Amino acid sequence: MGLLVRVCRAVVRALSVDRRRDDSRSALSGKGGGAGMIGGDQPALPLVLLVEDDHQDAFIVRELLEDSGLAVRLEWARSLDDARRALARERAQCVLLDLGLPDARDLSALAVVREASGDAPVVVLTGLAEEQAGLAAVTAGAQDYLVKGRVEAEWLGRTLRYAMQRKQAEQAAVALHAERIRAEENARLERGLLPRPLLQQMPIEVATRYRASRVSGTLGGDFFDVVEGDDKVVHAVIGDVCGHGPDEAALGVCLRIAWRTLVLSGVTGTDLLRQLERILRAERGGDETFVTMSTLALEPDQRTVRVWRAGHPGLLVHSGSGVTWAEPGQGPALGLPIEAEWDPAELELPAGGGLTLFTDGLFERRLPGDGRRMLGEEGLLAVAREHAHLSGEAFVDALLAGTERATAPDASADDVAVVHLRWREEP
Repeated sequence: MGLLVRVCRAVVRALSVDRRRDDSRSALSGKGGGAGMIGGDQPALPLVLLVEDDHQDAFIVRELLEDSGLAVRLEWARSLDDARRALARERAQCVLLDLGLPDARDLSALAVVREASGDAPVVVLTGLAEEQAGLAAVTAGAQDYLVKGRVEAEWLGRTLRYAMQRKQAEQAAVALHAERIRAEENARLERGLLPRPLLQQMPIEVATRYRASRVSGTLGGDFFDVVEGDDKVVHAVIGDVCGHGPDEAALGVCLRIAWRTLVLSGVTGTDLLRQLERILRAERGGDETFVTMSTLALEPDQRTVRVWRAGHPGLLVHSGSGVTWAEPGQGPALGLPIEAEWDPAELELPAGGGLTLFTDGLFERRLPGDGRRMLGEEGLLAVAREHAHLSGEAFVDALLAGTERATAPDASADDVAVVHLRWREEP
């Protein structure tokens, strides 16, 4: 159906049916002279905002949309101010914008509407002699343009539908790109937080695991490392930066690399913790950030273990087929506003004995029921004893699986890092 026939039909209908004419004018004018609804109040349908100062053009757009079969709500704004108020009230899925508004010049209306509408696509309307303005608008960020006097109902519906679909596709592409960048950043952080053990000759078995927090699904501030010095002493560390997120993860990477560098340079024990605290104070984003950490040295005799703890949980000691909980000497966490001393403590391992280090996310998990009781240290020890006959990778996997079975699903569960060290018995 041609545009002229459609306009004539609309005019005849408006003139011959008083009720329809009054309803149409009431809808177009809106209450109080502001933006009004065209086509009834149907909140479930996508909202299209028409920004048009001409009453007859607005009426024609409504008629075209009705004939197009596109299921939308149409709201009319007579000016840029009306459009701002309408977009502030409700998010539009698409904006039809007349470039010839009296309160705008050139493409200024497009800039205003794009800013006010957020991510909604904008389709501009131009006059017969202003087609170049439509092309310029598309270059400036509009999704498409339509020339008044050349628009058919099917064309209008298809243009709006495609504009909304293209915008959704663009947003999906942006989100996918952001997710890809996030994954790449996580991979870089993971390489920094979760290194491969740097071992040379000593017959020690190392198994490590990391589980990210369920809150963000990304790496947090838990970190660990294992290195063997030139003197055949095997050093290990596990630490936890308070908080969650990329800043905490980056700080964990910094401390983990500093720990490895200092250990390989011959700095260990209390001096090591002092240097790490200096680095923490320099690198952290705020004075409230602190770090718990356990660092230890396994002597070449494969029996003696020296441990320094800075506010970190205890550890599991493996002896044959048994497991016990150990709380060797404790000192304050790194970064607290107090004078810190970290005295070493010694543990004696049996032949073929081992240790399991972990962060508090492993046992600070809620039990099923009222949600207030935690698994705790005793609960974790009970799970470990169930699997004490296992070693290495098998033990760590069973420990993680066992704590998950014993506790309730918890969206606020913390990051978990586990390091298992065990001497291999000589044949």
